Amino acid sequence: MPQNKQNSNHSSQKCLLDAIERVAVSAKDSKLDNRFFVSRKSELNFLAKSYGITPLQAALFCVCMERGAHRIDFYELALYLDLSTIRILGYSTDIDALVRRRLLCYCDVKEEDTFEIPTVVIKSLKRNEVYQLPKRSGLDAAGMMEYLCTWFNNLGKNRVSASEVREELDAMIDENQQLPFAQKIKALRIAGLQTELLFFCHKLVNCDDEEIFLSQMEDLYDNAIHFNSAKFVLRSGTHPLMRMKLIEHVCVEGIADNTRYRLTEQAKNDLLGEFNLNLIDDDVANVTKPSELTVKELFFSDSVNHQIDELTSLLEPKRYNEIRERLQQQGFRQGFTCLFHGGPGTGKTETVYQLARLTGRQIMVVDVPQIKSKWIGESEKNIKALFDRYRTLVQKCEVAPILLFNEADAIIGIRKQGADNAVDKMENTIQNIILQEMETLDGILIATTNLTQNLDTAFERRFLYKIHFEKPDAQVRSKILHQMIPALPQGVADILAARYDFSGGQIENIARKYAVNCILYGVTADPQSALEELCAHECIDNHHKQKRIGFSRPVSSIPE
Repeated sequence: MPQNKQNSNHSSQKCLLDAIERVAVSAKDSKLDNRFFVSRKSELNFLAKSYGITPLQAALFCVCMERGAHRIDFYELALYLDLSTIRILGYSTDIDALVRRRLLCYCDVKEEDTFEIPTVVIKSLKRNEVYQLPKRSGLDAAGMMEYLCTWFNNLGKNRVSASEVREELDAMIDENQQLPFAQKIKALRIAGLQTELLFFCHKLVNCDDEEIFLSQMEDLYDNAIHFNSAKFVLRSGTHPLMRMKLIEHVCVEGIADNTRYRLTEQAKNDLLGEFNLNLIDDDVANVTKPSELTVKELFFSDSVNHQIDELTSLLEPKRYNEIRERLQQQGFRQGFTCLFHGGPGTGKTETVYQLARLTGRQIMVVDVPQIKSKWIGESEKNIKALFDRYRTLVQKCEVAPILLFNEADAIIGIRKQGADNAVDKMENTIQNIILQEMETLDGILIATTNLTQNLDTAFERRFLYKIHFEKPDAQVRSKILHQMIPALPQGVADILAARYDFSGGQIENIARKYAVNCILYGVTADPQSALEELCAHECIDNHHKQKRIGFSRPVSSIPE
């Protein structure tokens, strides 16, 4: 560093410290009269300009600095300045101004009778700097969260009042509209409630504290009356932030605990996306667009075809919206819940995909094993996050997406009575949450299952449409075979369909293996024999062997 720059810094420090010292010494027993202000005019003006305060406030600051990091009260100020206690109270507004400038801080804002020099102010003087207020505008996301942390920590230590924090944080949001977080908070138009919501965001992002107790929120309110009023609406679930689905009660075993609160998963996704929180991910539920779904022709009995056609017609966007409006007018729930049940390989899941494709709907597929996390308590969070994510998707899409619980046997089975271990309690909690969500669903939920005999009656009542997917009969099996192997003579397809009682999924396996063999060895001259060989291999063992219909016949080998 050049010598003149070093001299300048040293001179600046010396001027600052010397000015504070000279003012503090002269102020003792001065009564802050005119002679004092005249004698130290240059120092007071220098300090006032440096810190952005008045000369009187500069004098009070210097007297407090003389005390160092120790507490001082109005009585000690009066003794030092040789003023009456009553007279010194007249300077309360100037002390308040120094507190707002953060050159002083109240030791307890609820008392406002003792104050001290903040450590950061003293450190600034040691570094040859005039203490500046923390930057409030032009923040990045991390800077904004640091700002929230500073103010809420000061509030918790009673260094600032709730009204000061509210005023400061409102200004901070207004001055940082370049940030998505600030834009979203502002767009909520929750004047008077912004501080409470920011507190929840701060606790989650800065402290990894997802659950907030009522006692932690007391400092957010100016007095006991306001806090008691807030407690009532929070406990009853009628708080405006709860009605807006921004915060919610914490649930324990499916029962709301009205003493604990948290941000909803919807609020986390909507407000805190830029902070890279560990929210529900694509492993739990991935979303597929209708344009990404491939066309596939499905074959069912006339009865199943009729039900699927009816459901497809109902889910056509224009008609779906009309039906929702009429249901709403008549006081009915608007959600559509469907259960597709039947044996494996009968086309349940593929039907859901084709419904989504034909009606132009995105499909959100739930991975049930991922939902049932091995960590106790995580599953409940996952399931609530899942429905919050679905609600967000519904709001963003012009056409309501489909929520698919594929192979849902594990979460819609009969609930365990008298559950006393953690796993059983967790599973019952998951089921209770899903049942509650189905009651308030505004969208389309489809679940597929193989085991309807284990279906809980509470779930059975909540499914509006139930379609039983039967194994295809011989006529349908022949159509599936011919569709998957177009070169197969119709007569051969009819014979194989009559002899083997396979599901559609098993027929697809056979057709794929036949295609592989044709690629490897060329097209066989005897497709019937080749396919009968593959049909036999499709049965894993004698215990699981499919029933063969009709007379047996020799099975030839596939030519090598």
